[in-house]
Amino acid sequence: MKEQNDFKPYVPAEKITPEFTVTSIALGIILAVVFGAANAYLGLRVGMTISASIPAAVISMGVIRVILKKNSILESNIVQTVGSAGESLAAGAIFTLPALFLWAAEGKMETPGILEITLIALIGGILGILFMVPLRNALIVKEHGVLPYPEGTACAEVLLAGEEGGANASTVFAGMGFAAVFKFIIDGLKLVPGEVSFRVKGYAGELGTQIYPAVMSVGYICGPRISSYMFAGGVISWLVFIPAIVLFGADLTLYPGTVPIGEMFANGGAGAIWGTYIRYIGAGALAAGGIISLVKSLPLIIRTFADAMKGLGQSGSGSGLRTQQDLSFKIILGGVGLLTILVWLIPTIPVSLIGAIIVVIFGFFFATVSSRMVGLVGSSNNPVSGMAIATLLIATIVLKATGDGGIHGMKGAIAIGSIICIVAAIAGDTSQDLKTGYLLGATPKKQQIGELIGVVAAAFAIGGVLYLLNAALGFGSEQLGAPQAMLMKMIIEGVMDNNLPWALVFMGVFLAVAVEILGIPVLPFAIGVYLPVQLNACIMVGGLVRLYFDRMKKEKKEKEQLISDGMLYCSGMIAGEGLVGILLALLAVFGLDKALNLSAKLSLPSPVLDFSSLILFALIIISLLKFTIWKKVKK
Repeated sequence: MKEQNDFKPYVPAEKITPEFTVTSIALGIILAVVFGAANAYLGLRVGMTISASIPAAVISMGVIRVILKKNSILESNIVQTVGSAGESLAAGAIFTLPALFLWAAEGKMETPGILEITLIALIGGILGILFMVPLRNALIVKEHGVLPYPEGTACAEVLLAGEEGGANASTVFAGMGFAAVFKFIIDGLKLVPGEVSFRVKGYAGELGTQIYPAVMSVGYICGPRISSYMFAGGVISWLVFIPAIVLFGADLTLYPGTVPIGEMFANGGAGAIWGTYIRYIGAGALAAGGIISLVKSLPLIIRTFADAMKGLGQSGSGSGLRTQQDLSFKIILGGVGLLTILVWLIPTIPVSLIGAIIVVIFGFFFATVSSRMVGLVGSSNNPVSGMAIATLLIATIVLKATGDGGIHGMKGAIAIGSIICIVAAIAGDTSQDLKTGYLLGATPKKQQIGELIGVVAAAFAIGGVLYLLNAALGFGSEQLGAPQAMLMKMIIEGVMDNNLPWALVFMGVFLAVAVEILGIPVLPFAIGVYLPVQLNACIMVGGLVRLYFDRMKKEKKEKEQLISDGMLYCSGMIAGEGLVGILLALLAVFGLDKALNLSAKLSLPSPVLDFSSLILFALIIISLLKFTIWKKVKK
């Protein structure tokens, strides 16, 4: 294991360069809001989010180095530090907070206020940073060479490749632009359907694909293996479970359905069966997958927590070296104490004193776990949802046992789960960013302040984003399935009211167990079981494109560059579609969406529309190829 003095960062500790500037903070805030909004939309759609650190690093290099002609790598690092905080906060928030809107839609409570959402997100985000700061010395400095922190290291490499910053940034912006156009054609002008489905006569199964650039991009970024696991889950649901339910239960009325299954299928097709029965099976599989991933990580969790406790008092805040300065330990303790009191006393956050204590204990524990986990396996494999599930189960049981039941207890449980989920997500992101800064020679204290600024900016934006998306599309709908939030809602209701169709849930649980025995990653498979097969198929297409890239017969360095260009272009497409999705939601809220709708005026036959959708999908794939393998490189 390397000691701190053995490592020499890119910018020496004794050298002072521009870092925490007005430009870097302003640009970082913009990226925090943009990527936070885009990731919120993506997560609510497909149940997965992407890391914004690398795209933020590329954009910061493009703006600061190429446009502003400034040569300051630490300034670019602050931009990506602030910018990536928005993505992580959104990821934590959308896994849980939409449950409040779903309860409001059912008439169980009033619609949550923007202030309530903002405060929950803000407290969770700030706690995540404060809990992680004392761990920097133990996990990043002392464990340098042991914990790779893949995204953090990749960001450092991107920022170090300064000469390529402009070209890489143009790839991200191209992806944003093309995806914005495609999304506007599909969901704004509605010239073509966003989904194509195929059915076989006499068989209740259904297959098809969506044609959205962001969904396809998720498949490319996740790769062919994860995409195939998700698609396999969709095949099991839509080509096995749904036909079996219709075949054997056509004349039966089974809870939670209210009409015979045959009648339900005749009126609503496979989608009606999926919405009534399959989502509970998927929820059981998701819950089991989250808990299995957590149990498998227990040895690492225990070892991480023990190591963190040993190194807790070894912070470098008192050192004179610039690269060893952290936020004061007194500020951290004071901040944690103040936020704990606020969680308990603020009226808009329905958490009791016991709940506030749960927040602190579980928050610090899972922040430690998250920081170590992302160091080993990266942010994409961090079991944040598993941590949230475990927290919700324990919190709901404790609240019910102490007499805090009913809707107040349910709101309190989701508030606790939301804060913990955001804490875990932000702690992981902060760890990656501090690793990047450690490699480059940044000032940790300035990065930590930058993280706090990014969290504050994203927290104030996330409430408005959730309101817009819910008002325009509705959480739990086909457009915004909000799978993780639906799962959290089901868990809380199941504990409080015992109103779940437990037979369906346990079918999903044992399906997940069987998949785990086969050695298949449970969570992507479970997400595939839960989500519509058309969405999984679109992700699979992206995975197949990535498989083609992976198997190209080119030199290693050239192939890695092509794959990297594809990652950047797809990251841009996700951001571009997310932003247009927010814009269209805004237009829908103000009733302007109907003026753009051209589908009724054209009234083309279904075969023509389906063929047009597939043509547009082909153009989306071609645009990815244009900016990767067909890209002209200036010599």
